Amino acid sequence: MQTQQELFIKIALDSWNIQIVRTNALLETLTDEQLQQGVAANRNTGVYLLGHLAAVHDGMLPLLYFGEKLHPQLEETFIKNPDKSSLPKPATSLLREYWKEVNLALGSHFNKLSPDEWLQKHASISEEDFAKEPHRNRLSVLLNRTNHLSYHYGQLAFLKK
Repeated sequence: MQTQQELFIKIALDSWNIQIVRTNALLETLTDEQLQQGVAANRNTGVYLLGHLAAVHDGMLPLLYFGEKLHPQLEETFIKNPDKSSLPKPATSLLREYWKEVNLALGSHFNKLSPDEWLQKHASISEEDFAKEPHRNRLSVLLNRTNHLSYHYGQLAFLKK
């Protein structure tokens, strides 16, 4: 029988996995040309959102103590700067590969964590602050990033014809 802790973590992981599967399925239906378009007037392009999501998920690796980023070069273009910056972007096919690679790495690490490890601090909080705010843990990062992915999935869905 599952403990309450195990159940809550399973719910969170299931939500994450559903969003990853949905986003992967959507990305498979979108052409590179569709991803070049803005999701709405004066909004980000699909390519930018794909790079942004890959960069944010890549940042989860060090944040959750899983190791270094796989593609740190994405941060400057897709996190620190807006879509309309003059910075060059990698080819869409390469961003698709990065997206898959980063999420496979995360999934591998996620499956190895015990419930207690999910409730440990993440790398962006000090020991002192974590003692006062234990809810700022690895699980909270997963929940936050799941919501972030869901938001951008909704934007990407506008590219589907």
